[in-house]
Amino acid sequence: MTKFESSVKQIAYPVEDVYRNISDLSNLERVRDRVPEDKLNSFSFDRDTVSVNVDPVGDIKLRIIEREEGKCVKFETEQSPMPFNLWIQVLPVTETTSKMRVTVQADIPFMLKGMVSGPLQDGVEKIADALSQIPYGK
Repeated sequence: MTKFESSVKQIAYPVEDVYRNISDLSNLERVRDRVPEDKLNSFSFDRDTVSVNVDPVGDIKLRIIEREEGKCVKFETEQSPMPFNLWIQVLPVTETTSKMRVTVQADIPFMLKGMVSGPLQDGVEKIADALSQIPYGK
């Protein structure tokens, strides 16, 4: 398994607000307008799952498999050309701010490792950037 970690992102919201939003994927409705239009036709979600079509990878569906109150939400793929786990860690910095890191652990075949490692690391960083810019207020 190969691990990809984002840099730590600072978030101007309390950890409780951030966790509440990332642990219930139906909250993605609030940020649907930030999803590129070419992705909207394949972007769907409910409380526990999210599906999207990503070029050139294809359809990806993630399901929440574990929630650790106020700390971490773990996902695993239900549908993906390459199985992986993703987790979002969130920790308090102060009473009104928090920090976040996104981690992906993937079982990449040796022959593909050199080809996909760079794009996967970039993707993890972009996910963390996007998550750090969401308005997590009530």
